[in-house]
Amino acid sequence: MNREHHYSVDAEWLGNRGTGTSAYREYGRSSVVRAEAKHPIEASADRIFHGDADRWNPEELLLAALAECHMLSFLHVAVLHGVVVTGYTDHAEGVMVQEGEGGRFVSATLHPVVEVSSEVTDEEMERLHHEAAEKCFIANSMNFPVEHEPSLVRR
Repeated sequence: MNREHHYSVDAEWLGNRGTGTSAYREYGRSSVVRAEAKHPIEASADRIFHGDADRWNPEELLLAALAECHMLSFLHVAVLHGVVVTGYTDHAEGVMVQEGEGGRFVSATLHPVVEVSSEVTDEEMERLHHEAAEKCFIANSMNFPVEHEPSLVRR
């Protein structure tokens, strides 16, 4: 049975410095992203594209979505297999290639560090990450490879 889920966000450009987009360097790249009942996210272009370094850029938000989705999928899979996770961090990295005026992500690598209090082998952990990757809606929506280089900490 297929189920549809709908999501919506609002993005508002805040970069009109008085002359709009009259020239490439005449407008700011800052924006705010909102969703009902959530804190707004202050966003911008990456600094290299004349954005504000202190705001989230779309490339970082994409990596954050991948890391968050894999984490939530992994925690679900851990419960299904009786693995007790007591800590989880990730350092996600992505590679974007500019091609003419456009560009695209060509890869992303997640580096989850999972702390467990139950007995689990490295091989079992690999299988759990693989199963979590199969369940991750965001990773399954990407047109580039999403790799995983996990680490395990036993307590």
